[in-house]
Amino acid sequence: MSGSSGTSEFPIDIIRPLLLEQFEVLDALLSGIEGDAWFTPTDLPGWTVKDIVAHLIGTESLLSGVAAPHVDIDVHALGHVRNEIGAFNEQWVEHFRGVAGADVLTRYRDIVAQRRESLGAMTQADFDAPADTPIGPAAYGRFMRIRVFDCWLHELDIHDALGTDGSEGGPRAELGSAEIFGAVPFVVGKRGKAPEGSRITIELTGALARTIHLEVAGRARVVPSLSEPATSTITMDSGLFVRLAGGRVSGVDKLDEVTLGSDTAVGRRIVENLAFTI
Repeated sequence: MSGSSGTSEFPIDIIRPLLLEQFEVLDALLSGIEGDAWFTPTDLPGWTVKDIVAHLIGTESLLSGVAAPHVDIDVHALGHVRNEIGAFNEQWVEHFRGVAGADVLTRYRDIVAQRRESLGAMTQADFDAPADTPIGPAAYGRFMRIRVFDCWLHELDIHDALGTDGSEGGPRAELGSAEIFGAVPFVVGKRGKAPEGSRITIELTGALARTIHLEVAGRARVVPSLSEPATSTITMDSGLFVRLAGGRVSGVDKLDEVTLGSDTAVGRRIVENLAFTI
């Protein structure tokens, strides 16, 4: 049962199959992990590959109405926990800390099966309904698009940790990265502090190649083309852009992989402040 997507901003017929596909891609990736590889550190502070899976289980459990488990430590006191969402995530990570990787994978499959059944029964009206999401009140469909983003980004996290290749492009990456590209004006204006009158072009190469033009007039906004030549240009691979936006790597450490033009001080400040994820 699906219902008509119509002109919804968050069409169920696009988001749902890509989310279910993302679940399966993760399953296939995790199925190849054995032994100590589960404990491989990732670019997420304090988290191993297994911890990422515990986090995924936790979020899908939340969406299934399962309460977070009680743990014996104060997760708020952990150095990498910065907010309540981080504390929630850490409860699940701690809960599975002593559980074998193969058993965590079984739990992942169990909760995904529940989510697949729930999602399969939903209609477009369900996706358009209001919901509490990681970004505040929004449509349930927006939450599901965020789930595609989160799961896709964690797929890349796991691949990066293991030294293998993930889905840098394609439909799941395009849908998930919409969360990143939608945040670019905020990142440029608020975090990068691009001054009034700035005209910025971000040129991305690679799997998610695109050109993003922004102008700052009161606030930063994306424009189809610049009214005058760019005051700052930033060129990098889209894979690096994604990891910078996700806070996986530091802009300070990756400047040698970025080409800056015109006002390089503004460009550098934007690159060093691209991270926007919770």
